[in-house]
Amino acid sequence: MADDDPPSSQTLQDSSPAPASNSTLDLSGLPPIFVSATHFETDDLHEYEEGLVNAGATLTYDIKEARIVLSKASRKPRIQFDLRAKGLWTEEVVLPEDSTTQDDDVPASLPPTKKRKLEQCESLGKDESQAIVIDDESTASEDEGDARAKPERAAPLLRKGLKESTAPAVRDASLNTASEGFIRVIKVDWFDQSKAAGYALPLNAFTTFQGRQIEKPAGEATPQPGTQIKHSKPITATTYTATAKKPGDDNILERAREDAPKATSHFDRFGKRRFNHHASTTTGASWEAGQGKNNSQYAHLLQQSTTEHDDGQSSDLPEMPEWVKQGVKYACQRLTPKDSLNETFISLLKQIKLARLLTNDEIGVRAYSTSIASLAAYPYKVITPREIMALPGCDAKIANIFVEWVNTGKIQAVEDIEADEDLRVLRLFYEIWGVGATTARDFYYDRGWRDLDDIVEFGWSTLSRVQQIGVKYYDEFLDPIPRAEVAQIADVIHRHAVKVRDDKVQSMIVGGYRRGKEACGDVDMIVSHPDESQTLNIVNDIVASLEEEGWITHTLLLSLTSTNRGQQTLAFRTGGGGHGFDTLDKALVVWQDPHWPTQEADLAANPKAKNPNIHRRVDIIISTWRTVGCAVAGWSGGTTFQRDLRRYAKNVKGWKFDSSGVRDRGNGEVVDLEGFYKKGVGGRAKTMEEAERRVFEGMGLVFREPWERCTG
Repeated sequence: MADDDPPSSQTLQDSSPAPASNSTLDLSGLPPIFVSATHFETDDLHEYEEGLVNAGATLTYDIKEARIVLSKASRKPRIQFDLRAKGLWTEEVVLPEDSTTQDDDVPASLPPTKKRKLEQCESLGKDESQAIVIDDESTASEDEGDARAKPERAAPLLRKGLKESTAPAVRDASLNTASEGFIRVIKVDWFDQSKAAGYALPLNAFTTFQGRQIEKPAGEATPQPGTQIKHSKPITATTYTATAKKPGDDNILERAREDAPKATSHFDRFGKRRFNHHASTTTGASWEAGQGKNNSQYAHLLQQSTTEHDDGQSSDLPEMPEWVKQGVKYACQRLTPKDSLNETFISLLKQIKLARLLTNDEIGVRAYSTSIASLAAYPYKVITPREIMALPGCDAKIANIFVEWVNTGKIQAVEDIEADEDLRVLRLFYEIWGVGATTARDFYYDRGWRDLDDIVEFGWSTLSRVQQIGVKYYDEFLDPIPRAEVAQIADVIHRHAVKVRDDKVQSMIVGGYRRGKEACGDVDMIVSHPDESQTLNIVNDIVASLEEEGWITHTLLLSLTSTNRGQQTLAFRTGGGGHGFDTLDKALVVWQDPHWPTQEADLAANPKAKNPNIHRRVDIIISTWRTVGCAVAGWSGGTTFQRDLRRYAKNVKGWKFDSSGVRDRGNGEVVDLEGFYKKGVGGRAKTMEEAERRVFEGMGLVFREPWERCTG
C-alpha cells in the first residue's frame, strides 16, 4: 500500500472533522492542555490543535506538564493506559467541586456541575473515606513567570467576580487542575460545544477522569543505557544555540505553528521525552544532544552569532538552493531525489522517528518527518550544522544531533532505542500486517504479550483475520519484493483486468516501486478505464478471476466504498478520518505464484505437495477515470510529500485533496482538475500520467517525477 496509508487491517477510527477557530472563544486562562492523539487521524489532529491555539489555549506536548488532557478515550482503564503509554502513571483521585456560585451575567444555558463529591465516590465504587480527596485552592500556575500558564489572566478574573465569558471554564479548571501533579481528562466534545456556545463551558460536565501523577511501579521495564562515548575531533567549542532569523523564517514559523502549535521557551517540538516511559537519562551522553546533565560529555557544537545569517548566507556555506532561500515549507514544492547524500544520517533520524511513533509521540513523529524530508531534499552532503539550521523544518535540535554523530560516530538516542526492550517488542508487533502502533502498545502493555508465541497461545481468537494472517506469514511479509517480481505480479493483474473488461483498461504500479525502490514491502497497483461504467464493481471481478487461476490465497479486504457512492468524489464533510485510504474501491490480498519449477514432479509424487513460493501482500486499487490523476498522485509520493500535498491544497488553495478527487472547502463543490484542461484543448487525459500532470498543474505545482518525491 502507499507509504502514508494506515495498515490495511486496522479499523479506521471515527474522527469528527476538527473545528474551525472561533475568535470569540478565549481559552487563554486555562492551565496547559495536552491533546491525546489516540483515535485522531493526523490531519484532524493538526486542525484540532490549531483551533485550540487560535482560541488562545496553551498547548503542551509534554504530558507531564499538562493539567488538562483532551481525549477521545472514554473508559477510565483505557484513559489510564493511554496516559501510561505517554509516560504518565496516575492514580485516580476525587477533586472537590467548585463552591463558587455563578455570576448573574454567566449565560443561563451553562450546564450545572455534573456531580457532587459524594456522587463521584459512588461512581468509583468507594465510600467517601476510601476516595483520595484533593483540596486544591490554587487559582493559577505557581510559576508567575511562566508564559504558558498565563496566571495574569486567571487571577484577575477571579478577583473581578468572573465577569468575562470565559470565567466559568477558568474558574473550573484553575481551581481543580492547576496544581502540579494533578491532571484532568475531558472529552474533546468540550471544545466543540464551547466553540458553538461562544464561551468556555465548565469542565466538570465533560470530565472522564481525574488523577495525580505517581512514580512508575517497580518491575516495569526500563531502558538499558548505552556506554559513555569518548569524543574526537570536535567541530568547535560550545553548545549550538543559534537564534538567527534565516530567509523564509516567516514561512518556517508558520509551519512550526501548524505542526507544533504554541511554541514557547519550554517547548521542544522534537520532544523532551526519553523512550520507555520518559525514564531519566542515566548516562553522560544524552539523546537530547546537548540538553542533558553533563555537558562535558556531549559533542561540542558551533556557537553561531545572530549576525551570520543576516543576509541568509554564511561564508562557509555552499550556495543554498532556491527553496532554502525562500523558506519553502511544503515538500510537494521541491525536488527530493531517491538517493540522498545524507542518507546515513537520515536513516538514524528515521530510527528515532519510528520510536516516537511506537511511543505515541505524534508531535515528535511530525517534527522528525519534516526535518527528514528537508534533509533528503538538500542537494549537498551536510558538513556543518549551520547548513542544517538553514533548512526549513530543521532547528538546533537536529543540528546538535548531527554534531554528536559527527564527533562520536553515534547518536545516543539511537543507542538507547536499540537497547530498549520495550521498543524491541513494540516494533516486533508493529511489523505484523494489520497491527498499527496503537494495537502494538495494546498487545504489550494491556495484554502483557512479549513475542509472537504469546499472541498465538493467549490471544489468537481475539485477533482479526488480517492480523492472524499477518502472524502466520510474518517472516514472509517482511521479505522485500524485488522490482522484477513486482512487475510480474502487476502484469498478471493487468491481464485479468483486461479479461474481465476489455483492452482499454489501464493500470499502473504506484507506491515505492514507482519512486524507484529496488525492493518493496508490498505491491500497490491502480486500475482504471476511460469508460466510467467499466470501473463500477470491477474489483470484485478481478479478484474472482485471480482466485480462479490460483494467484490469491486469501482476500483480506474487498472494499466497494467508491462503487457504493456512485464513484463520486468523497464528500467534504464525511464525519470520518483518513486521507484517501478508504475512499476508493480496493482489494487487499495475499498473493502466491501458483507455479514452481518442480511442480509437475512434486504433485505426481504427492498430490498434496505444498507450494514453496513465498506469500506477498498485494493491494489492488480502482479509480474512476475522472479522477485517476488524483489517485495516482495520492499513491505515488513519500509519506511527507503526500502529507504536504494535502496541506498545500488546504492552506494555499482552500481545497480538500484525497485519492478520490478535490473539493472546495468553502462550498463543498468538486474541483475538476482533469477535465476541460486548456483553451483549445478539451476532453479527458489519455493516460494516467497525463491525468496526474494535470493535477499538479491545476494545483499550481511544478510536476515532480515519482523518483523526485522520496521524502520518506
